[in-house]
Amino acid sequence: MPGLLRTIVSRATPVLRTQGVTQRAFLHSKPAKDSVGAMETVVGLGFFSLAILGPSGWILAHLEDYKKRE
Repeated sequence: MPGLLRTIVSRATPVLRTQGVTQRAFLHSKPAKDSVGAMETVVGLGFFSLAILGPSGWILAHLEDYKKRE
């Protein structure tokens, strides 16, 4: 077992020590063409919160139904 571990470490060490090329991606190159309005922001945040909190709210609202063993 120690021989196998030594072999794995000796092969992995040079790979882990090398400095790889760091690539950076620019997320945007110029300003947005249209600004996002307040109503679009409210609707978007509403849908995201509904998608995240909706299922857990459903389960909590129907918790008594899930406790029944019928």
